[in-house]
Amino acid sequence: MPNIFGFHYHKRDAGEKAAANAASQQEQQAQSATSQSSLLPLAAQVQPDVSQQSKNNNVDTVESGSQSTQGFSSAQSSTSKPTPTTMPGVPASAPDMNMYTGLPMRNLKGRYKLQDFTILRTLGTGSFGRVHLVQSVHNQRFYAIKVLRKQHVVKMKQVEHVNNEHSVLSMVRHPFLVNLWGTFQDPTFLYMVMDFVPGGELFSLLRQSRRFPSQVAKFYISEVALAIDFLHKHNIIYRDLKPENVLIGADGHLKLIDFGFAKVTAQSNGMCWTLCGTPDYLAPEVIRARGYNASVDWWSVGVLLFEMMAGYPPFYTEDGNPIKLYEKILAGQVHYPSFFEPGAKDLLQSLLTADLSKRFGNLHRGSRDIFAHMWFAEIDWECLYRKEIPAPYIPNINMDGDASQYVSHARNKPCVPTYTHTLPGSISIPKMICPSTSVPMLRTSSPTCSLTFSGGTNISDTAGMVIEAQS
Repeated sequence: MPNIFGFHYHKRDAGEKAAANAASQQEQQAQSATSQSSLLPLAAQVQPDVSQQSKNNNVDTVESGSQSTQGFSSAQSSTSKPTPTTMPGVPASAPDMNMYTGLPMRNLKGRYKLQDFTILRTLGTGSFGRVHLVQSVHNQRFYAIKVLRKQHVVKMKQVEHVNNEHSVLSMVRHPFLVNLWGTFQDPTFLYMVMDFVPGGELFSLLRQSRRFPSQVAKFYISEVALAIDFLHKHNIIYRDLKPENVLIGADGHLKLIDFGFAKVTAQSNGMCWTLCGTPDYLAPEVIRARGYNASVDWWSVGVLLFEMMAGYPPFYTEDGNPIKLYEKILAGQVHYPSFFEPGAKDLLQSLLTADLSKRFGNLHRGSRDIFAHMWFAEIDWECLYRKEIPAPYIPNINMDGDASQYVSHARNKPCVPTYTHTLPGSISIPKMICPSTSVPMLRTSSPTCSLTFSGGTNISDTAGMVIEAQS
């Protein structure tokens, strides 16, 4: 069974335990010798080689058929890890910093159990799980719990994406990003405890409004841009921007959710190769499968802005045919409605360009080209970050835990897309069910998908990655 959420399905044998105990004794002897030579320069106090011990300590155990998980990768075991040398001026209690993102890593594993919550209703369903509204039995607060079935995660080859989501959400804290409070698991499911955002999806509001006025679209896209820019500054690519993944808080401000396709890219020089995302929002370089960088998120920002202002995506197809959709994206021909402001059209042309040497967000000035664009001239970005600019829409929330802004879901509704199309090359993708009309209409909610080639081989960012199925 693969490693999910940092839980390893592996028991240490006698040889590993003996090696760990021997390494622990060597460490204790070295620490004793170090304490006796405290007058020596710091550079002379060399720590012993504990690579084998660290390797063994990172192997956690889970009792077969038991709900109680013994040990986490960050928790101390009977063979404790070596204490790192404290840098001058840094408190001993300072959290560990991720070397690739520069963000503090929070240990959120095992903080809760299912008995800590009362499940109230289902907020949404996705390709790989459900999200439930729950109430804590301790502090009576409301949370959203994302529930993933382990067997389905492994079957759909989403282990790496689930681990990435947990890793990224454990680090990021931002006003316009959803907060992860903790994770836990049982033999069947994985659970992620997150903020409950009561205002519902931006997609639902857009569908009711048909399209947003220019100033409303500007407000929402500005908050989304701040969130995306924060991720990029910390070497994180999002890869799944769409109205369904943007929620509205009780104060009217936005929260980005669903980090299943988010990934830290510093290890790969900022490049990715996985074919994943939502069809309408895929950048041309993603479809061509030639490798891409974080600028695909800025392409998606352009698609989102266009859809908010027009009421339909820029590469809308009347019959929902994915082949035609990808052909239109690759052709790059965008027809802008006449009511678009000149400034908005100019910004969109700089975002929705297949030429990476011209796309805003990918040039020498990076995101500053976007934030300094004339269409955003009246935006005070510092005030917006502090939520000091009033939101154009405040959802009607009657009380804490009010989930009336979410569509009711049946508990027995399947969580996987029913309709699929097959592209040349046997690429399977979920089908978009679009209205059969010659008049452009707002698309229906489209499922996020990971494009899979024939034979069930998922294109992975990590070459040679092997996913073992549970026997």
